[in-house]
Amino acid sequence: MTTATWNGETIAESDDTKVVEGNHYFPPDSVRRDLLSASPTTSVCPWKGTASYYSLTVDGQENTDAAWYYPAPKDAAAEIKDHVAFWRGVEITP
Repeated sequence: MTTATWNGETIAESDDTKVVEGNHYFPPDSVRRDLLSASPTTSVCPWKGTASYYSLTVDGQENTDAAWYYPAPKDAAAEIKDHVAFWRGVEITP
């Protein structure tokens, strides 16, 4: 079971993450949506497409843009559509 934790709280856990460029992408239904809030931030990857971001809030502390996903990835990255990856201090334990 791969888990994503931050500030002592499990954010996501799954036996079916997709690893792309060293990042674990968690299936949408394995992520705790109650800890996420949409961010206006986006970024562009030449082969995956445009990423959208979420901020995390745990125990009143916010981790801005700590998660990202591809709502409409390019064909080469279709397998990670809507899957969520983490960074900015979020610990991933495979």
